[in-house]
Amino acid sequence: MTLTSGRRAGRAAELLLAATAAVSWAFLAMAGVAALGLHLLGADAVGALGPMTGALVVLAVGGSLTPSGSVEAFGLTGAGAHTTIDIAPLGVSLTGALLLGWVFARSLRRAGPEIGGGELAARVGAVMLLFLGILGGLAWAGSSSVTLDGSGLGLGGQDASPGGSGLDIPGLGDIGGGLPDRLAGLANAKAAVGFSVRTGPSLLGGAVWVLLVLLITLLAARRAPVPRGWAVAHRAVRPAASALCAVLVLAVVAGLAAGAGAAATGDDHPGRVIGGALLGAPNGVWLGVPLGLFVPLRGTATGSLLQVLPDPLPGLLGAGTEQTISVGRLADLEPLVWLLSVGCALMMLTAGVLTGARTPRGAARPLAFAGRCGLCLGAATAVALPLLVVATRVQVDASLSVLGIDAVGAGLELGGSVPAALALGAVWGFGAGALGGLLASVAGAAGRRAAPYGRGPGDGGAPPGGTYPAQAHVPGPYNPSPGYRPARDETNPYLRPPGENPFTAPTQTGHPVPPPYRPRRSSDYRYGSSPVPPPDERPPPPPRGRG
Repeated sequence: MTLTSGRRAGRAAELLLAATAAVSWAFLAMAGVAALGLHLLGADAVGALGPMTGALVVLAVGGSLTPSGSVEAFGLTGAGAHTTIDIAPLGVSLTGALLLGWVFARSLRRAGPEIGGGELAARVGAVMLLFLGILGGLAWAGSSSVTLDGSGLGLGGQDASPGGSGLDIPGLGDIGGGLPDRLAGLANAKAAVGFSVRTGPSLLGGAVWVLLVLLITLLAARRAPVPRGWAVAHRAVRPAASALCAVLVLAVVAGLAAGAGAAATGDDHPGRVIGGALLGAPNGVWLGVPLGLFVPLRGTATGSLLQVLPDPLPGLLGAGTEQTISVGRLADLEPLVWLLSVGCALMMLTAGVLTGARTPRGAARPLAFAGRCGLCLGAATAVALPLLVVATRVQVDASLSVLGIDAVGAGLELGGSVPAALALGAVWGFGAGALGGLLASVAGAAGRRAAPYGRGPGDGGAPPGGTYPAQAHVPGPYNPSPGYRPARDETNPYLRPPGENPFTAPTQTGHPVPPPYRPRRSSDYRYGSSPVPPPDERPPPPPRGRG
């Protein structure tokens, strides 16, 4: 009873420590990325960095904010300013998801090749409870206001542009509006934009976010155990899911490197570019992936928000009405847009080759193996592409009039079609998986990178070079480990010709071969110098006398 209770207590302590490590590392990394990005963007100059960091982390995990405006300029009150923002900083989200999933998957490996459904549910529940507890604390702390003070912007002594038509502000350019006559009044203008976290919707969004991250981790972590009956995930689901996740993360890294390179080459404000890329690189990259795979987008942009869009989107959305965005329409304005489709096609082909290398081949022929890889990657892409479309939707509605900048009616809405993403994802995934599996078979790489748990009897039983305990958990016939040294025929007594003297037999090394093992007889044992007679030749013991 005591031993069983001790084991249960140790198991519960291990579960709690694993959940604490996963959640704490994820939140620390997200807070660090959010704070660094806000600092590089210069947001800490107009507001407290702590509450803004907490609010950004809440947004990154599916939370919600309630903005409020209070403007004191030219008699305009707070009713003249309001903002609605529905966009998640996916740079912060991706950082937290990668760390949370990696630590969670590593903690599962201690369970062996299989994990019980109850234990897996307990681990997921512990992670969720700790995650939502910390998220609730951030929701309480993530409320503050950002104040723009005209006297601190150096506008009082700013000279007007020629003709008195506008004002040139560093980082924004000539914003116009006939400001030269109002500079004295603007020096005392103040605008405060407050925000507060909506606790209920944020906790609900955080629960959905953490469940989705843990589910993707279980589907993509090839060396993590699964419950009994889920063994098909090792051979069909995990190779394609892990390959697709790898190329999507690699695309984000490439986008982040491109942003850093652009900042280092010729931008006047490299810190802002790097901060924006750090927070929003996945937003731009994962919005471009569906577009490059011919998923149509629909969007509108009005007012000053047209200036934040990259070329050639302002030329297409400048009409002010809802427009359909496709690679063909953008290529009419900028022919280099076709390179986006080329890059996305190469990305999918890379995912197909990785799927072929990570899928156990067994005894399947090349065409059958390629078809299986195509089906697996097609199913994975049909799920992943709609998720990217939903995650990268943008909706901004701003009404703000401060410092002479009239942004009333400014708005931006951009999103893709989920049904089109599902259909095109299945088509692209099947084609890339089939071609990648065929290329892997021709190159001899098919199944070379398969995880130990995914190999079966037809795959050699155990991975090449595998060691204990990996080989012990692989299903199939007994596969002995290789010997420590090569065998020699002259040392094998069963291969020696009859009547040959073992001490005179020739050897390759020149050393005499020891004789084979021969058990000793009873006559070979001696007491002193006399041999011990056999048991049947010993004299009977003398009778023992009485008294």
